[in-house]
Amino acid sequence: MSARVGPGGAGARSAPGRRELAYAVLLCLAGAGLALWAVTRTWVVDVADRAELLPLVEEGRTGGQLLAWLPALSLVGLAGGGAVLATRGRVRRVLGGLLVILGLTLAAGGGYGLLGNLGDLVTWAWPALVLLGGILTAAGGALTLLRGHRWPAMGTRYERRPAQSAGGGGPIVGAGTVEAWEALDRGEDPTAH
Repeated sequence: MSARVGPGGAGARSAPGRRELAYAVLLCLAGAGLALWAVTRTWVVDVADRAELLPLVEEGRTGGQLLAWLPALSLVGLAGGGAVLATRGRVRRVLGGLLVILGLTLAAGGGYGLLGNLGDLVTWAWPALVLLGGILTAAGGALTLLRGHRWPAMGTRYERRPAQSAGGGGPIVGAGTVEAWEALDRGEDPTAH
């Protein structure tokens, strides 16, 4: 039977942290993903009169063609949202600060798309979605910056352990059972004994 953790135990304390971590990651990923999607849509249509006998030609340009740095920042925001899961402590807080700056830069790009003189906008929705995506990314980064040091980190089972001496721990009892899997986790070869 497993021991239960009471209301004041470690399980109760980590639940809000896990929830906040999930919110921050989802905000960053949703915001950066929304911004990336919106910059691939047509923002501006230029109408060009090529010759007197040829009809008018409409050439559409996406937000990424108008502001080439927006797709790159959106991709960095997606990577940063995933990196929140893999970091901890002070590094996670620094990452949160970088995500705030990145999100505000994305929002500024969307705002420039709305208010700047880029040509005849097809619709205001695409730059507005980039603006919204930047705000969501910045909100996730701010949550990470302020509270990220309290959140749980990935377990130690994902970290590399130092190599053990060649003598090892002796033969593994019950190869093919749980002990064999635990030996693999320790870096030992269960078939070598």
